[in-house]
Amino acid sequence: MTSAQTGVARLLDADAGSHADAGVLHDIRQDSGRTIFRNARLILRDEVVKGTLEVVHGRIAAVDTGSCALSGSIDLEGDYLLPGLVEVHTDNFERHLMPRPKVRWAELPALLAHDAEIAAAGITTVFDALGVGEADTESLRGSDWQHVLATLDTATKLDLLRADHHLHARCELPAPNTLELFEPFRGHRRLSLISLMDHTPGQRQWEDIGQARPYYLGKKGWSREKFERQVEQAAQLQALHAEPNRRFFVDYCRRHAIAMASHDDTTVAHVEQARGEGAIMSEFPTTLAAARAAREHGLLTVMGGPNVVRGGSHSGNVSATELGRLGLLDILSSDYVPGSLLSAVSRLVHDDICSLSEAVQAVTSAPAKATGLHDRGAIEAGLRADLVQVRFAHLPDAPPQAMVRTVWRGGRRVL
Repeated sequence: MTSAQTGVARLLDADAGSHADAGVLHDIRQDSGRTIFRNARLILRDEVVKGTLEVVHGRIAAVDTGSCALSGSIDLEGDYLLPGLVEVHTDNFERHLMPRPKVRWAELPALLAHDAEIAAAGITTVFDALGVGEADTESLRGSDWQHVLATLDTATKLDLLRADHHLHARCELPAPNTLELFEPFRGHRRLSLISLMDHTPGQRQWEDIGQARPYYLGKKGWSREKFERQVEQAAQLQALHAEPNRRFFVDYCRRHAIAMASHDDTTVAHVEQARGEGAIMSEFPTTLAAARAAREHGLLTVMGGPNVVRGGSHSGNVSATELGRLGLLDILSSDYVPGSLLSAVSRLVHDDICSLSEAVQAVTSAPAKATGLHDRGAIEAGLRADLVQVRFAHLPDAPPQAMVRTVWRGGRRVL
């Protein structure tokens, strides 16, 4: 049997046969506010079982390993039923707001397109990562976010959105306008996560300036002259603004009990500083040394789903797969490709890095717990019925491809 066939077999049979049927459920009646899902492969925290799930008024009421013959119940046809995915860091909303360099899109159509793409990827809770601060005033991150946040609030009030949206403010420490552009986020009820970033070329993510050049010229549409000019100014801006901005945001997170993450940690010193300031997550550490230090200091390591799917970092940094094999991977983020979360889950299982339940935890319960969302992230009685029906397509000599068939948020079908 090839490795691909082995991976497919594992997804088909993962722990499903380890439980005897608990009997046919005859005593559950479907009425208003109650839904029964039957013939499902339920992905639980530690195992995958064939069974039935009962939802009452948007909450999981019961999980049973038996079958169900009740008329009116929803037959999942043997598909997997996962907890709704929790995404803590995605640039996808930004991509819809500025689909091309210097091209701004209207806020509501951008939000609705982003939300639809998120739901189609099986994500029911999303932290919209919005970059705050940039010296380049032509960029999206150098612009005022007030209208974007107001649009998010209005769309939620009008029940236009499929996913539950939270805010992740990505604060660029060396930028001269970061504090000014943070103003619309101050006291906002959706602000649940702040990450401290420093994209100064020559360190952290862009330690190799040669890797930074094609990124800025390609994604941001900079000319070579503009890139060289920005590199010359970067060190000066860092010296002037990085430390005072850092002190402000560290204090803000402490006073308002907001989760804080470091970003692109490269050295042990970066991790130690983040831990001392109260960070709980290390987003996208660029080296194995930084990832090991994060584990030693109790920080959760967040890596990108695209890194797993592609087999490495687009910036030439440490591989997420390598961290997974070493037990140093805690949370997966879709980063710039929403669909990469489930693709990364398939890849981790296919490559024998972890079990299906463990891989699913990295995109559900682990990010939910890290951000204080204790009412979701697992298929357990009492939790929100955020659920995703998934079927895996079996491809020769490749990881199975996850296909999202249906999504429910709070027991309500949204896709």
